Amino acid sequence: MKEPLVPVIPMSHTAHIRSHRKPRRSATSSIAVRAGVAGGVLSMAAAGASASASAAEPVTQTIELPTLTSDLSAQVAQSAAATQQAAANYELRAERDAAAAKAAAEAKKDLAAAKKAEAKKKAAEAARKAAAERATRSAERTTLSASAPTSTSVSAPASGSVATVIAFLKAQVGDAYVMGATGPNAWDCSSLVQAAYKQVGVDLPRVSQDQSMAGTDVPLSSVQVGDILYWGGKGSAYHVGVYIGDGQYLDAANPSKGVVIQDLSGYPASGAVRVL
Repeated sequence: MKEPLVPVIPMSHTAHIRSHRKPRRSATSSIAVRAGVAGGVLSMAAAGASASASAAEPVTQTIELPTLTSDLSAQVAQSAAATQQAAANYELRAERDAAAAKAAAEAKKDLAAAKKAEAKKKAAEAARKAAAERATRSAERTTLSASAPTSTSVSAPASGSVATVIAFLKAQVGDAYVMGATGPNAWDCSSLVQAAYKQVGVDLPRVSQDQSMAGTDVPLSSVQVGDILYWGGKGSAYHVGVYIGDGQYLDAANPSKGVVIQDLSGYPASGAVRVL
């Protein structure tokens, strides 16, 4: 009898090698593991994210900015307009100040020029006036010299004549000096001397040159009250006066002084003559 045939099942050529595969876990176990792992990972991720966020973002204070309202806008615009107006006013004042300073400088310059021109005009006028006075005095001297008596003799004085002469002279103190004048309120040097001696009947020449030739010569060291003093050469004297004592004389000095009493020491005479 034949043995029954055993079916032969083909095997893999690696079937004899032990498998290294891990045993399968049950579905329930796999789900639990997966849930646990996922939960842990999520928990770690959340914690890490929280820590990272806390470390990266600093704590700041929130400041609320003011709201730009219409009133605030109007105030800003008004302030800007006021600032602009102030700047314009300052610039206008600066321009006005500069213009005023320039006008003042020009006015000062014009005033200085006007004063200078006026000074020149006055100097020229004074020069013309002085020249005219010199010419007038020269002409008057020529006329007086031509009309003066040729005789230098004098008549005898009356009693008390010196006192009368001195009294007359002192009464004229303060009168003006005018070249060619013969009184009663203005005199030149020789007309005053002539008028004084005429009070006592002494007829003197009209001009100083001839008066210096009248009477008797007297040394200045021996001069007496009533003597005629002269300045310049005898016969060419340019000024005369009368000695009144105490070292003083009286004369019609010049246009600035008029008739005055002066000290002989301040203006020593050249000579003296006595007619009384």
